[in-house]
Amino acid sequence: MANLPLMITLTTVLIYLLPSCIKSSEIILPKSLNLTLLTDPSAISVASHDFGNITTVIPGGVICPSSPAEISRLLSYASNGERKFQVAARGQGHSLMGQAGVPDGVIINMTCLAGVVVSDDMKYADVAGGTLWVDVLKKTAEKGVSPVSWTDYLHVSVGGTLSNAGIGGEVFRNGPQISNVLELDVITGKGEMLACSPQLNSELFYGVLGGLGQFGIITRARIVLNHAPKRAKWFRMLYSDFTAFTKDQERLISMANDTGVDYLEGQLFMSNGVVDTSFFPQSDQSKIADLVKSHGIIYVLEVAKFYDDPTLPIIGQVVDMLTKTLSYLPGFISMHDVAYFDFLNRVKAEEDKLRSLGLWEVPHPWLNLYVPKSQILDFHNGVVKDILLKQNSTSGLTLLYPSNRNKWDNRMSAMVTDEDVVYIIGILQSATPQNVPEVESLNDSIIRVCKDSGIKIKQYLMHYTRKEDWVEHFGTKWSDFSKRKDLFDPKKLLSPGQDIF
Repeated sequence: MANLPLMITLTTVLIYLLPSCIKSSEIILPKSLNLTLLTDPSAISVASHDFGNITTVIPGGVICPSSPAEISRLLSYASNGERKFQVAARGQGHSLMGQAGVPDGVIINMTCLAGVVVSDDMKYADVAGGTLWVDVLKKTAEKGVSPVSWTDYLHVSVGGTLSNAGIGGEVFRNGPQISNVLELDVITGKGEMLACSPQLNSELFYGVLGGLGQFGIITRARIVLNHAPKRAKWFRMLYSDFTAFTKDQERLISMANDTGVDYLEGQLFMSNGVVDTSFFPQSDQSKIADLVKSHGIIYVLEVAKFYDDPTLPIIGQVVDMLTKTLSYLPGFISMHDVAYFDFLNRVKAEEDKLRSLGLWEVPHPWLNLYVPKSQILDFHNGVVKDILLKQNSTSGLTLLYPSNRNKWDNRMSAMVTDEDVVYIIGILQSATPQNVPEVESLNDSIIRVCKDSGIKIKQYLMHYTRKEDWVEHFGTKWSDFSKRKDLFDPKKLLSPGQDIF
């Protein structure tokens, strides 16, 4: 999920390579703009693909801005100049289907604008839009503070996740990352440089958060900070019964305002996939593999409690609560004690492992969904058991965990299903170039089953190509979304890779 959870199970896949002969259409900028447009093959190649590694979108050039003013000049020229071209802001390119691309237009390399300034009272940080979240963590932790909501993968840009939602295992407690922003600096599709907040230019503020880059480019975000704990007690527990698994998850998120856990996710071990038991003691690993083989699916509840002093009574209370009141399989609980930074940055170790094997830059036809609590059993039976488990094999990770809907602000553009408790689903499969169509067909089947069964899903990091699908996605928000586009980007210059307008 930016957005979203990015852990990948090791699997045998082929490296997907871009053609070495990529050429771009020529864009000529007037010298008066004082902008350097990169058109060399290496710059074009990097900007032509994304994390999904499924599409190739070739821009006309790339700009590495030295200041927000350069972005403003570019967009003013694109909006008012004789030759119209489109523009896309790109951080780490963690989109899945070319959403960060712009055919024959200009890519703005937002990583050229990075930096973190912590306020004197340490209640917030002003962060440049191209800054990686891992660098925000490093800078703030030096002062003993930290943002309160994280994605599972920290090597993505602040502007990128805020343009989607920014979800992870702390959403149930503190909301998505977009719910923890105090103000923004945004450059609209007309080249206007505007500060915005709930009180100032609020229409732009709420539109940009979760707005998929349609209304403006985030150059600065003021992020809420709180105390940064030093350690994390990190638990995983196993379940063979889906209802017991979800009941315990829902019980834990209902304690969000009490002394419960700080992080919660869930994942599935399926008998037709690779089962990573490395978190558990070696003596239990073969037993877990046997459980998965016997039951077909084993459900993994993963939680963490952050703390400073290992002697704090609260840690003992949390351990007692987990071990005495939850309904996991007796004996199948494991705990690690790790540094707070290492816990938040845990996926980087998986990435490094995959990169060393040449298995990171492969196609990722992922499907991310929100499912209302009232229909999660229907989803489990119709999708997990009847589709995913019946594949010959799976090559990835499936995440499934609940969130509290009241932690989301409905004034923002981001969409989520409308029920008090919403399940976040990540079907994060890896592929080879040859079997991408097969996995995409599987994803289509999942969507179709949900619609035929009346399961009211919303997609995250979606890529629709028909306007009617976007209208359905935004529902009652479509009218406001469309009006904001006309107001802030009337020439339809920004983020054309989303295929909305």
